[in-house]
Amino acid sequence: MLPPVLTELTQYFAPLSTFQREEGGALTLLTPGVNVLGLNATYLPEVVPNLRSALAWHEAHGLPPLVASLSPVAGAQEVAALTVGTFVPTGVQDSGIVVEQLSRLHLQNWADVLTAAHGTPEWATPLARHLAARLEGQRDYLPLLAYNPAGEAVGALLWHGAQGKGAAHLWGALNVAAALALLTTAAELGPQLRVSLPSTPLLNGKMRSSDSSTVKFNLLNES
Repeated sequence: MLPPVLTELTQYFAPLSTFQREEGGALTLLTPGVNVLGLNATYLPEVVPNLRSALAWHEAHGLPPLVASLSPVAGAQEVAALTVGTFVPTGVQDSGIVVEQLSRLHLQNWADVLTAAHGTPEWATPLARHLAARLEGQRDYLPLLAYNPAGEAVGALLWHGAQGKGAAHLWGALNVAAALALLTTAAELGPQLRVSLPSTPLLNGKMRSSDSSTVKFNLLNES
């Protein structure tokens, strides 16, 4: 059984993934052709099972053996660590940034901004095409786009509403002001917002510490 915070992540990412596989309490989500970590990982329970078949499944789809866990994994190389918790809106200074809900017909623009924010602009078109297909008929996902006063897109976020809560685990912004505007707008869509935040000092203090956890994404040694 997955820890609750990893269950949250899989509930957000599973509908967006191409393949899902569960074995020994571990859940694997794979999405060939898309570079989002959350869509290409095996999520581990507290008692880690034998991962040989799960990792073979990664290899069969041409994907690296990436695992997500709360605890360190022996023989693994950490590639990312995210704090997952409840975002606490504190009021945003007037930065002139406007956040709008985006039509699914314009997901290319959304993906352009998201991938630019993460330094991977070459993945924009594959991501846009994939999400256009996965979001067809998914009314509980809303793409948001942030614009600066010059009308330039500076942030993108995919909000998901489920069980009376909101979640934003796939987002990116070109600056902190855009990030805060995006997250604050997303928080207004529901009673609370569960988010994944990178380790950046400028966003420290924006999460409720009592229910925050660090999720580590690790590459396993294939030998």
